[in-house]
Amino acid sequence: MQRQLALEVIVTLSETAAAMLRKHTSIVAQAIPQMLTMMVDLEDDDDWSNADELDDDDFDSNAVAGESALDRMACGLGGKIVLPMIKEHIMQMLQNPDWKYRHAGLMALSAIGEGCHQQMEGILNEMVNFVLLFLQDPHPRVRYAACNAIGQMATDFAPAFQKKFHEKVIASLLRTMADQANPRVQAHAAAALINFTEDCPKSLLVPYLDNLVKHLHSTMVVKLQELIQKGTKLVLEQVVTSIASVADTAEEKFVPYYDMFMPLLKNIVESAVQKELRLLRGKTIECISLIGLAVGKEKFMQDASDVMQLLLKTQTDFSELEDDDPQISYMISAWARMCKILGKEFQQYLPVVMGPLMKTASIKPEVALLDTQDMENMGDDDGWEFVNLGDQQSFGIKTAGLEEKATACQMLVCYAKELKEGFVEYTEQVVKLMVPLLKFYFHDGVRVAAAESMPLLLECARVRGPEYLTQMWHFMCDALIKGIGTEPDSDVLSEIMHSFAKCIEVMGDGCLNNEHFEELGGILKSKLEEHFKNQELRQVKRQDEDYDEQVEESLQDEDDNDVYILTKVADILHSIFSSYKEKVLPWFEQLLPLIVNLICPHRPWPDRQWGLCIFDDVIEHCSPTSFKYAECFLRPLIQSICDSSPEVRQAAAYGVGVMAQFGGDNYRPFCTEALPLLVGVIQAPDSKTKENVNATENCISAVGKIMKYRPDCINVDEVLPHWLSWLPLHEDKEEAVHTFNLLCDLLESNNPIVLGPNNSNLPRIFSIIADGGVHESIKNEDLCGKRLANVVRQVQASGGLFTECVSQLNPVQQKALQDLLSAA
Repeated sequence: MQRQLALEVIVTLSETAAAMLRKHTSIVAQAIPQMLTMMVDLEDDDDWSNADELDDDDFDSNAVAGESALDRMACGLGGKIVLPMIKEHIMQMLQNPDWKYRHAGLMALSAIGEGCHQQMEGILNEMVNFVLLFLQDPHPRVRYAACNAIGQMATDFAPAFQKKFHEKVIASLLRTMADQANPRVQAHAAAALINFTEDCPKSLLVPYLDNLVKHLHSTMVVKLQELIQKGTKLVLEQVVTSIASVADTAEEKFVPYYDMFMPLLKNIVESAVQKELRLLRGKTIECISLIGLAVGKEKFMQDASDVMQLLLKTQTDFSELEDDDPQISYMISAWARMCKILGKEFQQYLPVVMGPLMKTASIKPEVALLDTQDMENMGDDDGWEFVNLGDQQSFGIKTAGLEEKATACQMLVCYAKELKEGFVEYTEQVVKLMVPLLKFYFHDGVRVAAAESMPLLLECARVRGPEYLTQMWHFMCDALIKGIGTEPDSDVLSEIMHSFAKCIEVMGDGCLNNEHFEELGGILKSKLEEHFKNQELRQVKRQDEDYDEQVEESLQDEDDNDVYILTKVADILHSIFSSYKEKVLPWFEQLLPLIVNLICPHRPWPDRQWGLCIFDDVIEHCSPTSFKYAECFLRPLIQSICDSSPEVRQAAAYGVGVMAQFGGDNYRPFCTEALPLLVGVIQAPDSKTKENVNATENCISAVGKIMKYRPDCINVDEVLPHWLSWLPLHEDKEEAVHTFNLLCDLLESNNPIVLGPNNSNLPRIFSIIADGGVHESIKNEDLCGKRLANVVRQVQASGGLFTECVSQLNPVQQKALQDLLSAA
């Protein structure tokens, strides 16, 4: 135990003072072999291979402590330090005749993958080839460790791992799954296969489906027999989950194999009723629902009624299930998938489903405040986690049920999203549950689900009329605003901010009173001030004596987090401007100096991008009054059209477009000034590269909007042929609609420049329209799609000209044109 405590000191230093420890590599170099030696401390166990119940790892054992320490140290110090120090040790261990060393070497490789990610990517090829050899090691526990390493690498290096090694890995794992004499190894090979398929691109997996399904089916049949004869279930549990994972990735490509598995799976749910088979039953319920989701409603409907009855039967017995029954969380998720498959038809089952779901979502965790004496009496009580509060006191929480609670809350979100007004009966009780959960600090996932549910529940409640909707919003609003002000976790905070913005969009003008605005203004102001302060602190850290590459990486991560919160500030302002228009400008003035600061030339490009986006909203929704603030943003906006960052160029170009469309007469000279700058960006040699294309398309759209809304600012006849040559837009679907609508205006008015002498431009026009269909920039059923279809039909009526235009299109374009005509 002393050895573990001494190690804990060094590991904690690697997590809390990593930059300092990286300068004292001799300490790390001494600690790593100690951890590896601890990992060799394993016992021979003749029954290991056939054990059907997996005991939880003994967390006090040296092997587990060593592995955990290695994982944490690699994450703390990074691969640049750890990998060169450990690589040779691992290589030697893997060549040791004693299985314990080979086992420890492979487990060490699994442990360092996350922390040494960048450095291991370069040597992944040799590592994978080497590890695959150990799937044929004479000792089953080494083969198990090799499965573990493959599974871990499949997760840590996805999807590059799957793309590079799919052939070797799938073949090796399927071979290992056939190891009937060692069920523990079989089960772990199936577990590694799950890791592999979860992150495998569908197109890569499809060619292996026949082979995968054949192996999984034959293993399943054998293991079902063993379940009946011997009561063993470990491998079957993993195989069922492997099938679910393959179906989940393959989606509709799994349809041909559906009938092979569904009867067997239904049979397991029907017959596996003993207490020791609860986990198998839960996993099978999960598998059935994932297969149903993969193959789609049409194929699944033949079994939907049976499956619903099986689920209902389990649900009716729910009151008899113990609180820690693993079936509960599987059931809750399965219901939500059934809801996605059945859509509105699922509504009839809500009365049965909602009771247990609300019960699980309402779980209250046990908590305790303990002094040192109480802590000693607690010992290693199962399922409690403690935080030392100092002053000889600890705060304890029983974690059992927290994951289930989070899952249940997420499923309520799913029902609200899928069923909309069909969920209206339950909105009141769900809102009363969810609003207080915005402060449920024991689990981030619960708070995220609570936030996510708010705008969806408002959508559900809309059907009951404005009064009911407003009452519900009043119940939520204060809690959401307070959540934005107090939420400590940035991921959860961004979700609450996003949710609040969506709620304002649903509720519209008048949903916030003066007190709300006052509180929100103060909070947004402090978020922006914090943003600038954090940037300054990061600059200070860059001057620190312990500053190195690893520190820079973590500073970049912090910066990304801050920028993400900034995007959510912009989202909230967007929803307020779009709902309240110019009425909100006096309130906005308290934030104005901070937003102006964002667009200063010396600021990082994400600041300038999002600052401009906020001013774009001011122009779009608050004009012509917005011109009052023009001196704050117009000069930087015009200059940003040619910025070196494409994201900034895009925001600036969009601003010019809305200036032309909504700005009013005061903006006219600035539209004239912007035109040559926009054209310069569009005509740059690299304007259509992947990173530049969105900015370029916004420039093209802005030119179109100037021609349409401010024709007196420019020489339209001169610009129009150029604009036509830049069409169509492929990437920015919203701006594509603006350009196609302008094209319709010009064609419907028989503009001679667009049509060309003797309609000579029509083949080009047809090509633009067809390309719009190919790239899904035109929605055939929308008004714009219908207008374009009418243009094509008018030409169709003229016979020969239509044939000539269509003959110049390739087959894909011709099909897109045909689809447009038949749909619109």
